[in-house]
Amino acid sequence: MGGSASLLPRDLLGEYQELTFLSKQEILLAYKRFSELLPKEEREISCSTRVPKSQILTLPELRANPFQHQICRVFSTSEARDDSMSFEDFLDMLSVFSDSATLDIKSHYAFRIFDFDEDGVLDRNDLEKLVNCLTGQGEESRLNSTEMEQLIRNILEESDIDKDGTINLSEFQHVISRCPDFASSFKIVL
Repeated sequence: MGGSASLLPRDLLGEYQELTFLSKQEILLAYKRFSELLPKEEREISCSTRVPKSQILTLPELRANPFQHQICRVFSTSEARDDSMSFEDFLDMLSVFSDSATLDIKSHYAFRIFDFDEDGVLDRNDLEKLVNCLTGQGEESRLNSTEMEQLIRNILEESDIDKDGTINLSEFQHVISRCPDFASSFKIVL
């Protein structure tokens, strides 16, 4: 790990520590893991190189996650909208999914991940996609239309405080605040 520390400037390491919920050791490990996703000839400039989404998704921590594509979309700052990640994008992702991140931060990003159409609310379409991600894509595990409709109706009944047919961020955060296991289960550990 000494090799990766020498490629990450000390001033950047301190800055990353201040701006994230990660420790110095976690940042150095993240830098090492991020660098390993790059071709050998690009590892010297890891801080300024973007890793394609296809490479990010090879990480075991994301490979089995049903929201892997949404996670890349939410944390990528790519102007090309290709969901590639810079090292800082990667750090932001790990910071939000760390044990040290606050419930407010975690619930904010969870809401963005679940907002598939990026319109700022969770509507019936978002909820259906969310349920399908959680239950699996196979025919045997997918809910039929009656079951799906009942589940979405139940979710909205429980969560839609203003009764507008959608769940906004504050309604989502209200629901999450009553789920004691949410913060501990919303994590990625390298």
